Amino acid sequence: MQGRLMLEHLLHRDRLIVAIGTAAVVALAWAYLAAGAGMDTEMMADMPDMAPMPWTPLYAVLLFAMWWVMMIAMMAPSAAPTVLLYATVKRKQETASRAAIDTWIFLAGYLVTWAGFSLAAVLVQAAFERFGLLSMAMASTSAILGGGALMAAGLYQFTPLKQACLRYCDSPLLFLSRHWRPGTRGAIRMGLRHGSYCVGCCWFLMILLFVGGVMNLVWVIGIALYVAAEKLLPFGRRLSYAAGAILILSGAIVLARAV
Repeated sequence: MQGRLMLEHLLHRDRLIVAIGTAAVVALAWAYLAAGAGMDTEMMADMPDMAPMPWTPLYAVLLFAMWWVMMIAMMAPSAAPTVLLYATVKRKQETASRAAIDTWIFLAGYLVTWAGFSLAAVLVQAAFERFGLLSMAMASTSAILGGGALMAAGLYQFTPLKQACLRYCDSPLLFLSRHWRPGTRGAIRMGLRHGSYCVGCCWFLMILLFVGGVMNLVWVIGIALYVAAEKLLPFGRRLSYAAGAILILSGAIVLARAV
């Protein structure tokens, strides 16, 4: 009995360490965003209709960092249950140090997947800016683009792909039981796979950042809270359908006003 209590204490301690570490990463990401992510947010607010900054390699790298940090801030909290459950299972199979290392590798794989999405988002942003579709505040200047994005995001909520990805994102036990791989190589593969499911679940919602403004913290926080609710609440699928209907209606209204 005493040995069992000691094991439970160690498992609780390991989960606590992972939880605190993940929370620290998220807090730093939000602090970076609140500080402007290296952008002159005051100038953006004063001149929202001004043309975007000219593209340079440094500016592209800065944008990539901004997008990736933003994805970490928005997505890591909703991935925490899967990370913590993974840490618990690994702790029963490996030594404490090995389990901790593999858990961080799993989380790193998850974040690398969102780095890939961030790179794609930068390329999309570059295309939008080239055609004059984004303002200085990185928000859509086209009602047709904004309304179309809202409607497309709403329709995506009803697709089988969205629901299949959400199924694995909102059920850590299902994901780990279906996709468990042993060892360090397995940790990175599982992290990448879990990240892929989350990208498949939420990528269209992230594209909506172009509608409200990529650097609009209110918009960013609103989407982050919705994503967390969709994944963590027991009625996440019904919430997904309700959000889809609201997005379709909102997009239709925006497009109707544009005509």
